[in-house]
Amino acid sequence: MPAPPDLPGEVLASWEAIRSMKIRGAGRIAREAAAALAGAADAFSGRDAREFLDYMERVAAFMREARPTAVSLPNAISFVMRRLRDARPADVDAGRAIVKAAAREFIEYSSRAVDAIGELGARRLRNGDVVMTHCHSSAAAAVLSEARRAGKINRVYVKETRPRLQGLTAARILGEAGLDVVLIPDSAVRYFMKDVDRVIVGADAVAANGAVVNKIGTSVVALAAKEARVNFYVAAETYKFSPKTIVGELVPIEFRDPAEVAGKGWVADHPGIEVMNPAFDVTPAEYIDAIITERGVMSPYAAPLILLEEYGVRVWGAGVDEGKLHPEEMGRASDT
Repeated sequence: MPAPPDLPGEVLASWEAIRSMKIRGAGRIAREAAAALAGAADAFSGRDAREFLDYMERVAAFMREARPTAVSLPNAISFVMRRLRDARPADVDAGRAIVKAAAREFIEYSSRAVDAIGELGARRLRNGDVVMTHCHSSAAAAVLSEARRAGKINRVYVKETRPRLQGLTAARILGEAGLDVVLIPDSAVRYFMKDVDRVIVGADAVAANGAVVNKIGTSVVALAAKEARVNFYVAAETYKFSPKTIVGELVPIEFRDPAEVAGKGWVADHPGIEVMNPAFDVTPAEYIDAIITERGVMSPYAAPLILLEEYGVRVWGAGVDEGKLHPEEMGRASDT
C-alpha cells in the first residue's frame, strides 16, 4: 500500500529499513515498529482527535506491510494500537501520550523478554555441550551468551545462512561474547551434526499448531538434528506467536528478490530461468523438542495455551501459507 502522504520521514526510513532488511531479527523489527508509531504520533500536527486516530490507523496499516512473515511486526503494532483504540482519547495530546507510553512499554518488555529467554535457555544446556545455530536471532544469541558466561558451553557451529549471510552477523556477535565459533557452509549441516549436542534457533513466527516459521534452511537443520537424535530448541518471545492462526489464517511466506541468490547481472542474462528465493520455511512441531520463551520452556504443542492466555480464544485451526513451496510443509492444527 502507498505511504500516507503525511507520514514523517523518520517513519518512512524505519519502514524501508525493515523492508530492505537493514534491520533484521523479529525482535528488532518489532521494537523498530513500535518506535515508528511513537514517532508518527509525535509528528502529527493536527488538533482533532478523530483525525489523529484515523492517521494512526493509516500509519499502522502501512507499517504492517514492511515484512509480511515476521509476526512480531503486526503483534507489536497491535499492542500499541489496541491501547489507543481502547482509550478513545478525547484530544490529540492524550492520544499521543497513549501511543508513546504503549510503544515504550512494548520496547521495554521485548528487551526484558530476551534477557529472560537467555537465562531460561542457558539452564537447558549441559556443561560441555557443543551447539549449532542458524541465521541470527537475538533470543538464540542470548541463550548462547548466557551459557558461555555460566561456563557451560564454549564451542558453537554457525551456519552461513545464505543468501543474505545472516550467519556472519551471528558469528561476529557470538565471537564477541567469548564463544569459540566455527562458521560452516549451509550445505555442511549434516556433516557437522555428529559433533553437536544441541541446536538452538530463533523464530519469526510460531503457529497455533506449534510449527515454527524461521529463516530458510531451518527445517533442514531440524531434519538433520532429528536424524542424529540431537535436541532442537527454538528461542522465541511470546509476541512471535501468531494470533491469526488461531482461526485458521495462514502465515505468508515472503519471497525476496532473485538477485539475492544469483546476482542482478546473472538473472538479467538468463531470462528463461526462474530463480526462487523464499526467505522462510516451516519446521513442524514434531521436529522441535522445546520452545524457550520468556514465560518458560514449553513443548511446541503448548502453543495453544499461550494463544489462549494472550487472546482468550480456543484454537481450531492453524497454518502457514507456503506460496509455491511444497504443500506437505503447510501446518494444520486439529480441533481442541
